[in-house]
Amino acid sequence: MTALDTTLQHTAEASRDAMLKDDHATRALGIHIQAVGPGTCTATMTVRQDMLNGHATCHGGLITTLADSAFAFACNAYNEITVASGFDVNLMAAAYLGDVLTARAVELSKSGRTGVYDVTVTNQKGEAIAAFRGRSYTMKGKPLVEGLPMGKAR
Repeated sequence: MTALDTTLQHTAEASRDAMLKDDHATRALGIHIQAVGPGTCTATMTVRQDMLNGHATCHGGLITTLADSAFAFACNAYNEITVASGFDVNLMAAAYLGDVLTARAVELSKSGRTGVYDVTVTNQKGEAIAAFRGRSYTMKGKPLVEGLPMGKAR
């Protein structure tokens, strides 16, 4: 790992820590940020009883929230406050009580103030549950953590 890679990884981890302390929704749903890096994030959530809808499957909005959380941590990994400007989600299969869902966010493009990220959600068997594409908007010059480098290395 190069010095630049180490700095970018440190920035991503510090950005995660700063966001997570005030992210009540992510914590309330039991979402765990397993890994974060420049433009990437892996998050998990175990489907609980209170997450089930009337069909005894995980509510689609909660699956979307898992994907949205992974997206948020991925696009904020450069220590610049970044918000969602929109997203699309496709639910492909049901998730059930006790399923462990994993959302993996990957940056597809980041240029200027905008970015595009894909998030795949799978269950513990590796089966596809949802596909999420998020669009981000970066507030230039507004760091998450003072004193750390900001922006994507070019």
